[in-house]
This record gives sequence, structure tokens and C-alpha cells, in this order.
Amino acid sequence: MVRSKILFLIISFLLVTSLNSCGTNPIKQLNEVAVVNENRIAPYFLSKDIDYVYRANITVYGNDLSGIVVIKKINETMHRVVFTTEFGNKLLDFEISETTFKVNAIVDELNRKILVNTLKNDFRILLRKSYKIDKQFEEDKYQIGESKIGNRYDYLYFSKNGGELMRIIHASKRKEKLSISYTVESNIFANKIVIQHQNIKLRIELNYFNNQ
Repeated sequence: MVRSKILFLIISFLLVTSLNSCGTNPIKQLNEVAVVNENRIAPYFLSKDIDYVYRANITVYGNDLSGIVVIKKINETMHRVVFTTEFGNKLLDFEISETTFKVNAIVDELNRKILVNTLKNDFRILLRKSYKIDKQFEEDKYQIGESKIGNRYDYLYFSKNGGELMRIIHASKRKEKLSISYTVESNIFANKIVIQHQNIKLRIELNYFNNQ
């Protein structure tokens, strides 16, 4: 049953990767303000003492795959990410940093370059620690920092009330590519994370798994 779900997921993913969305530039028509803090931290996966365990649901064009994701910070620059089934069977195991990526294990059904590269890019953004803020914008609820990385832009949405990081939008110069939204328990822990692509119909939802 799990293998058949994976196959449906892969087929759906390959069918929709060529579709384009009509996403727009996320900061269009926002007011630019002076940069208050040039260096901002994404705080949710910083501790080496915590195994971050989430229930995962991956949806591609209406097909779902559920399981468990364990994220572990193994040194100052590297995280290990393990996907398993609900029963503990390993699907994908990789180590990732800002500049490196190593697959330790992967089931044959998931071993497709386009899917692996997409997950690599998604988790590199999710696990990135620090951002140099080049521009700052403002709207009613958020202070928004723009960080240029290569030919892409990351927009970090910080709550004006508590200062928590609530969203990251990854974009080209003209339009949004994906968003990461956080439901936070504190300013150092997210109990729900949603990664939503705009140019393909891919959604990854992570819900904190407390087995105590």
C-alpha cells in the first residue's frame, strides 16, 4: 500500500512540474522602510539537543503520502532529515547544509532527481539559520525583511506583536515560488509548518508529533 502511494505521488509530481502559476511579487505595493536589523535568525531548528519530530503529509495534485519526519541538527552547519512511514520504515535519509547535500538512504520509488532536488531546495530554505537583510518593508501585521541569495529572494515575515517569524516567501525577481508558513508555540519552536509551492501543485504539511 505504501509503495503504491509513493508511485502515485511520483507520477503526479512528474506530471505537474511543468505547470506554471500566476504568483506575483510578494512585496509589490508595500512601503519600504529603513532596515532596523541587518542580520535576522530563523530560530526553529537551532538546538542540537532536540530531535524535531513531525507528522508529515505530502500532497501532489490530490495524491497524499503520510509519514514521520525527524530533523536533527548534527553540527553548526548541518542537519539530518529522515522520512519514515507511520510504521517506522525508512523512505529517505539525507544530510543537508547551506552548501552540501548527501543522501544516506532512499527507496527506489522516491529516487527521482527532480523530486530529490525539490526536497533539497525546500529543506535548505526551511533549515537556513541566518539571513542578511538588504531591504525592509512593512504592512499592518508584519515587518518584512528581504534577503537576496544568488538570483532568488527570501522574504521573512516577522510579527509586529511578538517578533516571531511567521512566514518565509521564496521568490524570483518577479513572482513567488514557494511559501513556508509557521504556527508557533514560542519564538523558538514551530508546532506546525506548511510548505506550499506556487509553480507546482506540491504541499508539505508538518505537525509536531508529541508521543508522550
